[in-house]
Amino acid sequence: MGKDKAGRKGSAGFEAFYSAAFGERWPDLRAALLSPVRQVARINRFAEPTYVEAKSKGFSIADFAGSWALLLNEGKRVEIATDERGLSDFYVMDPASIVAARALAVEPGDEVLDLCAAPGGKSLILAESIGEGRLVSNEISDRRRARLRAVLEDYLPSEVLGRVTVTGHDATRWCLHETDAYDRILLDAPCSGERHLLASPEELKLWSPARSKNLAVRQYALLAGALAVVRPGGRIVYSTCSISPLENDAVIARLLKKREGEARVIPLTFEMGEPTEYGCMILPDRTGYGPIYFAVIERLSHPETSSS
Repeated sequence: MGKDKAGRKGSAGFEAFYSAAFGERWPDLRAALLSPVRQVARINRFAEPTYVEAKSKGFSIADFAGSWALLLNEGKRVEIATDERGLSDFYVMDPASIVAARALAVEPGDEVLDLCAAPGGKSLILAESIGEGRLVSNEISDRRRARLRAVLEDYLPSEVLGRVTVTGHDATRWCLHETDAYDRILLDAPCSGERHLLASPEELKLWSPARSKNLAVRQYALLAGALAVVRPGGRIVYSTCSISPLENDAVIARLLKKREGEARVIPLTFEMGEPTEYGCMILPDRTGYGPIYFAVIERLSHPETSSS
């Protein structure tokens, strides 16, 4: 791709940028991104089993990385209701997001941080596995944090909710106040969100290559900060809903270079999706779900002992 095309702005620049990234695959991927979002109704493990079984009749049920969900194909819908304890029975979400959250491999007793947690679907998955551990669900936006809190209260029983703390801190500055503090960190980073962009002609007109480059700078800052906050031997899942290589593998590559000897990528083995150099992508042209990119990183040593 020539320099003029690489720097082109608006919809023409957008097309040139992603055509260069995906080649002959781009038209099919673009069409899939413009198609209606496919979701599933994930079963709330805390809801009464007999109630869930009764509600699930007539639906096909599938396992997504250890989380069971009702398939909502062909426009099928499920009405969300509450069991006898007042817990909502299903949470509707993209199964690609389920797989990304499950990649964190939370174990009972873990101290877990969800850095950018709203609207809350991934936090629910993490909360199911902490046992006697704790979960901190962080969201800087007041409006989105209110939604996050409501979701947690709707789906988690009181004994689990008591081990969950909702915060509103700037995730890029977390490491200034707390380090070596968590066994597992989920970083679902703010990203380009190309599906949303394609559905919004007005926003697409404003697109430029700088958008993805600037987001990648912030994403790296978030990830580098998370590396200081996770304990040595702990795990980070870095995730986006972007298909831009700048915001995905390139962010991981920068971390491995800048923090050489402090982190390693853990290889992924998931049936859904396709491997990238450092992680995994679930794309709608081949799976019907996503887009989601995620990579699993293990911290090896203390950041303060390395050069920046």
